[in-house]
Amino acid sequence: MKLKAIIAGAAVAMGVYACTTKTEAPEKEFNYVNDRFADIEVLRYKVPGFEELSLNQKQLIYYLNEAALWGRDILWDQNCKYNLPIRYMLEDVYNNYSGDREADKEYKAFETYLKQVWFANGIHHHYSTDKFVPGFSREFLEGELAKLPADARWRSMQDELLEVIFNPEIYAKSVNQAEGQDLILTSANNMYEGVTQKEVEDFYAAMKNPADSTPVSYGLNARVTKDADGNVVEQVYRLGGYYNDAIAHIVENLEKAMQFAENEVQRNTIAKLIEYYRSGDLRTFDDYSITWVTDTASQVDFINGFIESYGDPLGMTGSWESIVNFKNIPASHRTEVLSSEAQWFENNSPVDPRFRKDSVKGVSAKVITAAILAGDAYPSTPIGINLPNANWIRAAHGSKSVTIENITQAYDEASHGNGFNEEFVIDQPTRELLDKYLFITDNLHTDLHECLGHGSGKLLPGVDPDALKAHGSTLEETRADLFALYYLGDPKMVELGLLDNPEAYKAEYYKYILNGMMTQLMRIEPGKDVEEAHMRNRKLIAEWVYENGKVDNVIEIVKRDGKTYIKINDYEKLRGLFGQLLGEIQRIKSTGDYAAGAALVEKYAVKVDPELHKEVLDRYSHLNIAPYRGFVNPVYSLVTDKDGNVVDVAVEYTEDYIPQMLRYGKDYNGLK
Repeated sequence: MKLKAIIAGAAVAMGVYACTTKTEAPEKEFNYVNDRFADIEVLRYKVPGFEELSLNQKQLIYYLNEAALWGRDILWDQNCKYNLPIRYMLEDVYNNYSGDREADKEYKAFETYLKQVWFANGIHHHYSTDKFVPGFSREFLEGELAKLPADARWRSMQDELLEVIFNPEIYAKSVNQAEGQDLILTSANNMYEGVTQKEVEDFYAAMKNPADSTPVSYGLNARVTKDADGNVVEQVYRLGGYYNDAIAHIVENLEKAMQFAENEVQRNTIAKLIEYYRSGDLRTFDDYSITWVTDTASQVDFINGFIESYGDPLGMTGSWESIVNFKNIPASHRTEVLSSEAQWFENNSPVDPRFRKDSVKGVSAKVITAAILAGDAYPSTPIGINLPNANWIRAAHGSKSVTIENITQAYDEASHGNGFNEEFVIDQPTRELLDKYLFITDNLHTDLHECLGHGSGKLLPGVDPDALKAHGSTLEETRADLFALYYLGDPKMVELGLLDNPEAYKAEYYKYILNGMMTQLMRIEPGKDVEEAHMRNRKLIAEWVYENGKVDNVIEIVKRDGKTYIKINDYEKLRGLFGQLLGEIQRIKSTGDYAAGAALVEKYAVKVDPELHKEVLDRYSHLNIAPYRGFVNPVYSLVTDKDGNVVDVAVEYTEDYIPQMLRYGKDYNGLK
């Protein structure tokens, strides 16, 4: 599971600037903001500490980075089968355009559209999953295409691609979550072809054995379709199978990386991942996950593969992603403290004891520095990750949790003085509270969410891990957020030395409720429902505690000069409400109570108040704040001496957004 960077964790993602408790002083000359278009701001991030790593560690990172970048086109194809040919076509137009790039309004709209497509890894918005609406005409694009070679690789599909781009009825959403609809037939992603939701659910239900205490993650690495006889079948992502060409490049670079492994455990981990890519066997993936989670000694680490299932409307198939990183040793103190106390947190959780783990095993957590972001983690990236996802592996072998602090640092540094506090935060004392404590409490929230929240609790024997179906991702993120919120306000945070003020947690509570009830609505188009799992999660929590705290006026909606504000009157009772809801969500998860989970999601997490929505959009329109942010990656290169020996790995931060996207498309074209 991962905590989304947008809104979820970084204070700056909702526009709040918190300037205290930094891991290092910012370098004023470093320009974090790189590009701005549509609803997107593209940032840079630094990789502090890379120069201090050993040459072996640097080369390990270099080849893991290469393996990460070679998976990019897999994600593009997973998101929609037309994404890659459309990208090829649009990039050809961009590279060959001969008009006035500044004066031609049609071209400027085309360029914005191309930037949006790059950012989303396809033609659907990375958060709303709605298809982008071009701001240029079909005639403009047809005119530019006519100037290009007749044998262009997309030429035979030109009419079809134009129809996909310009017809709003075709492939309207990449992931549809609307209750009562066939979520597969109405979703544009390429994880299924020619099958219905019922056929897929029946297909996997027939595979599962309720008595299996170590079930594989069914459907994680496969596209589901039908064979020539009409039978439902899997097309497995592996060498010699689906996505063979890109996976071959990934494996090639993993083999190179393995030469520079820091220790035997890490070497075996990489070898097991290669074995999994060769076979596609999900039992081997579980073996890899177990080996990976036990490697707590290595400073360099990575994720690579088909992992998170947010891009699948049924929450089964993993989108391809990779993050290469190394441990931030000083900042990891707080996560190490939390993980060492994991059993205490589990024992004192406000849930039914039947649903607690008797023995918490193998919980490890650290603060990391990201070296490269790729696949579903790029350009929009998580700020926290907890893996593996399999419940039985967590119970038997533990989990790894990370907080990506150089990413949260970049968010924070890029958000100075944007006016959000003055517009949305109710009063000066609350603004001062946020300025003083939000950076540290936000990071602690991420630590708790990933390190302990996802790893807490247990399923009752015989409960299907996929029992919550399409609502599984939302409810799991709700559970982890509630765990983090509940414990952030516990005196244990001060006792452990993680906070220096017992009132500090109020900064995160206020931000969270304001965001869940109001400010995240800036990311929703008028008339639309909330669909993204993390946004639903936050809305569910905020709306539930507001409604259930009315009798005590725990949260108050205040109207002032025609504007709506959130006022929290009783933070202690709010914490109690978080605990109550956590108990119910854990019961739903532990028992597989789909009906109760669906009812909560549909009641609290989906529908938007149109008047409040309009107000939020109007107020945001006066601020220079991009609703979404993402990153360009640093560029790494091998440094050799006159004899060709590698003597260093250089890292540079000079590549801009457009050149990086064009270079990646040219140099890492893994699915030609």
